[in-house]
This record gives sequence, C-alpha cells and structure tokens, in this order.
Amino acid sequence: MGKILAGAVFALTWAGSAMTAYATDVSVTLQGSSGAGKPMDMLDIMFLFLFLAVVPSLIIMMTSFTRIVIVLSFLRNALGTQQSPPNQILVGLALFLTLFIMAPVFTSVNVQAYQPYKSGTITREEAFDRAQEPMKEFMLKQTEKKSLDLFLSISKTDPPDTSKGPEGYMELGLTTIVPSFILSELNKAFTMGFLIFIPFLIIDLVVSSTLMSMGMVMLPPTMIALPFKIMMFVLVDGWSLVIKTLVQSFR
Repeated sequence: MGKILAGAVFALTWAGSAMTAYATDVSVTLQGSSGAGKPMDMLDIMFLFLFLAVVPSLIIMMTSFTRIVIVLSFLRNALGTQQSPPNQILVGLALFLTLFIMAPVFTSVNVQAYQPYKSGTITREEAFDRAQEPMKEFMLKQTEKKSLDLFLSISKTDPPDTSKGPEGYMELGLTTIVPSFILSELNKAFTMGFLIFIPFLIIDLVVSSTLMSMGMVMLPPTMIALPFKIMMFVLVDGWSLVIKTLVQSFR
C-alpha cells in the first residue's frame, strides 16, 4: 500500500512529462520497424492512467490542500457572505497555494526519483521508494505526535526508534503516516477557523445588542453586521493576513 501511494505521488507530479515521453516512444515505434526508439510498455501505460485516476485524492491526503481549503471555508462562513467567493474560487486558490507550498517537495521527488528513473539509472521500484522520502519528511513535520501515536496504537505497530531522532519516524509506512497527517491537518484547520471566527463574532454581538437596545428586534442582525464585517476585513487587508498565516503555518 505504501508503494502504491508513493507511486501515485510519482505520477501526480510528473504525469505530463511522462505522457510526453511515452507519446514520443509510440510515434517512433509506429513509424518504422528499424528498431529505433524504445518499445512502449503497456503495463507502464496502464500504471500511469491508474495513478492519474487517484490524483484528486492524493492532493487532499498528502499535501497542504486540506488545511488551506478548510480554513478558507471557515473564513467565508465567518464573513457570512453565503456563496461569495464561490467554491470554484476557493478551491482554485487552495490548489495554487498548495503548489506553491509543495514546490520544494515536488522538486526533491523530481531530482531524487523521477529524473534517475527517466534516465534509466534506477528501476521503477527504486524510484517509488525514493519518491516516498520527501513526502514522508513533509508530512511528518506537520503531523502531531498524538495523532501518530493514535494510529500506531490502533494498528498495533511498534513505535519508531526515537534514539535515531527524526530518522526513526521515516521508517514508518505511508499507511500510518498519511491518516496521522490528515487528522493533524483537520485539528490545525479547525483551530485556525475558530480564531478567524472570533473577531466576526464580536461584530455580530455588538450589532445584535445595538439593535435590541434600539427596539429593532424585527431587523435581522446579520443584514446590518455584514457590511461592517466586510469593511473591517478589507481595511485590515484580511486576505493577505490569512494567506500569509496559512503559508507560514507549514514548517
């Protein structure tokens, strides 16, 4: 299972260049029978398309996408703007922020695994093993120890050798690291969402108290509070603060 996940990451990062390479091989093979060109391996093609099918799940499970999109959703709910920004905008912003944050990790996988595999110096299995290392390192840096201990206890897996330092945790499989990472991301995202809600909640309370003291009990407080919340958010440059906090929250 660990090699399947690593292989999917491998395909996620460089599917485009791999498809180009395979397309070149196919054209050379079909154009002539002189033996020039590398024969196309149908198993490799099937393997590539299989992993392309699970790319959306990988983006959610093994990258910073989960925390970002949840925090942005909390922000929209705190503002009370219903469907503005729309889901497509929030998901697109989360996706490009994920690419920005994960760029060093993808570069490491490219240098350590994909390029040697493309040049033929290592096998597919070795490339998958090498591709796991940068992903594991990223996820372990974001994973809370209590979440990792929870899944170690559930799976009845022996705890890593802490005498080796962080290297001891690198020996764990992706089947343990990935769910621990997701649980930690959910905890952090909800914590950030709670902190985002506080200033907007204060505005709602002030507006509700003011309307009640003026006897306007039939006027919806959310209708009056919404312009004030939007004005405050714009004046403090809220989008920049949220994006900066999200990016810097990944160690």
